Amino acid sequence: MPRAQERSVLVATEAADVTADMVISELNRIGCPVTRFDPADIGNGLTVTARFGDLLPQLTGHLRTPSRTSELGAVRSVYWRRPRWPEFTHLDDADARFAAAQVRHGLGGTLYALDGPLWVNHPSRIAAADYKVAQLAAAARLGLRVPPTLVTNDLNEAREFITAHREVIFKTLRWTPYERDGVRMTTWAEPVTVDDLDETVGAAPHLFQARVDKTADLRVLIVGEQVFAVRIESGLLDWRKDYSALSYRVVDLPDRLSQTLRDYLGHFGLVSGSFDLALDQNGEPHWLELNPNGQWGWLETETGLPMATAFAELLAYGKAGSPGC
Repeated sequence: MPRAQERSVLVATEAADVTADMVISELNRIGCPVTRFDPADIGNGLTVTARFGDLLPQLTGHLRTPSRTSELGAVRSVYWRRPRWPEFTHLDDADARFAAAQVRHGLGGTLYALDGPLWVNHPSRIAAADYKVAQLAAAARLGLRVPPTLVTNDLNEAREFITAHREVIFKTLRWTPYERDGVRMTTWAEPVTVDDLDETVGAAPHLFQARVDKTADLRVLIVGEQVFAVRIESGLLDWRKDYSALSYRVVDLPDRLSQTLRDYLGHFGLVSGSFDLALDQNGEPHWLELNPNGQWGWLETETGLPMATAFAELLAYGKAGSPGC
């Protein structure tokens, strides 16, 4: 059995991930072995070997990159950041689909079969928490203030909702890569009126939400038991539109709200997540959404909050404070 100090952290992410770089630097500082890999590199320097049976008490094998090897039985934790799955564009469509499925169920299945590592966060938990409708329902059950929201593909229902609430915004139910005429596009929270709607609403569910009369936004990052809260001043409906227009202030959350957000993560089986809340004219927070794997690196740069250290310590010591690297 490998010694405790040989147990490593796996970091699954794409090559250009500055946020992961920050966490890996902190893991190196505290002396914790790290193997960084991207599933898209399978067959190009990334190999996985897993053995079962023959009275073996558990899965054995290794994950190997051009510079690192991690024994699968000695994985301490897995940081599932921004991994890419291979697309096999050099193959025809049928072979590409076949190969991609084998990687997801071979490499992915091997990682999911590991016994005991802490996941930050497990892909299946991320996927379950990524449904905005489920998020809204969980927020309401936990007593968070949820703005009046309608999800529908019924044109008449949508028109009635907008008429009743007057100031309404439209949000996508899931961010999806989108191109028009070869130009990559994105979507923001945008105002919507009755006149903006037509029969195309019937093609798919849409999310409409009453606009919060807000004074600022609140981004809350929870890492294990640590809570980092930053007030974002912008004057924008969607602050992501212009980062140059933002100013930041570190704030303390009321204990009750901190615990509710921890409970929220627990509901989805997550150990970390980034919450977005809107602060109304009375300073009361209103639920917007959870990103179970949100960006936070720029906030550490802007505020000096030790977010990368928190992730490194969680990955190295575990949520129960297991022995260090």
